[in-house]
Order: sequence, then structure tokens, then C-alpha cells
Amino acid sequence: METAAPVQRRVPRPRADAVRNRERIVTAAREMFVEFGPDVPLDEIARRAGVGNATVYRNFPDRDALVREVVCSVMDRTSEEAERALAETGDAFEALSRFVHAAADERISALCPMVSSTFDQHHPDLEAAGERIEQLVASLMERARTAGQLRPDVAVGDLMIGVAQLSRPPAGTGCMSLDRFVHRHLQLFLDGLRAPARSTLPGTAATMEDLRQA
Repeated sequence: METAAPVQRRVPRPRADAVRNRERIVTAAREMFVEFGPDVPLDEIARRAGVGNATVYRNFPDRDALVREVVCSVMDRTSEEAERALAETGDAFEALSRFVHAAADERISALCPMVSSTFDQHHPDLEAAGERIEQLVASLMERARTAGQLRPDVAVGDLMIGVAQLSRPPAGTGCMSLDRFVHRHLQLFLDGLRAPARSTLPGTAATMEDLRQA
């Protein structure tokens, strides 16, 4: 006697309005985390997103889940910008510059410190987003180095430290009022990365592993 094959049940797709609500929540949370820090009340996030409190909790059972989603979404968008720069920009150093300025626009320096202070840094989603962006930045830097445009004594960690330091202050400390300085100072930093190097850097090139162990 043959056993009937199990019926494959189709997983229902989320409704379009549910997807839009989730996107609105993440966008509102990102804005408010940057402006006020990670402790902003979830009720205020719901109000800015234009949804009810229950909708926020239905999508994100706790604050950690929402912060993690915001950080991952920022890292994903920054990675997408790196991919576009690799694909679209013929000049290797210009592609690297485009990534650096995009990372600042995404407020990556204001949001990423929340990782260590609010939830497990080793969550699979966060690790996957981090590995993706690290590999893409390494590709951008290697292409610029191969083209003779990037000084040879810098690594991915050096670049990410520079972006983080120059696009601060951190979330919740009036960073919006200092926006006009960010891209100016980042461009000065990028000019210092160009080859040929005009000085000898102290110490050794910083890797992402160095940053993780710091």
C-alpha cells in the first residue's frame, strides 16, 4: 500500500500593507535612534511611523529585535551602495569614495555602536550583514590598491574607523546639527588614503578582526 505524499502547504505571503507598515516602522526607528539614541520609547516610534503600538509589537516582539533590524537594514543598504559602486564606477578610488560618503549618509557610525550595548553581537543576521559589508569594502580597497590609487599600508579596519570617527557624534548627541561638516572631513580623510603616501603611518594596518578584539 502506497503512502500518500504529504500535502505541501503554501506559506502565505505577507500582505502589501503589512510590508509597508514594517518598512515604515524600521525607517522611523532609524531616524529616532539617530536623533535620540536607542532608548527612545517604542510608542514614539509607532507615532512617527503612523501605526498603532500593536503593529510595532506584532512585527518586533522587543526592543532588541527592532534595533537589530534597523542596524542590519543600514548595513544592507550600505552594502548595496558598495555593490553599485563596484559595478558602475570605472575609477577605483572614486568607487571607494562613493561608498565612504554613502556609509556616512546611512548614519552607520551612529547606529552600529548600539550593537554592543543592546543585544548579542553574534546574532546570525548581524554576522551575515557584517561579513557582507566587510567583503565588499575589502574588494573596493583591493581594486583601488591594484590601480595604484590607494596607499598600501591601510586595511579595512582603518577605513571603517575613519568613517565612524568622522561621521560622529554618536546617536542622541545633537549629531543632526553637525551634518554640514561630515562630508567635508570625510573628503580630507579620503585624500589622505590616496597613493602615493605622503607619510609613514605609525603602527600596523587595522583589520576588522583587530576592531572586534578591541
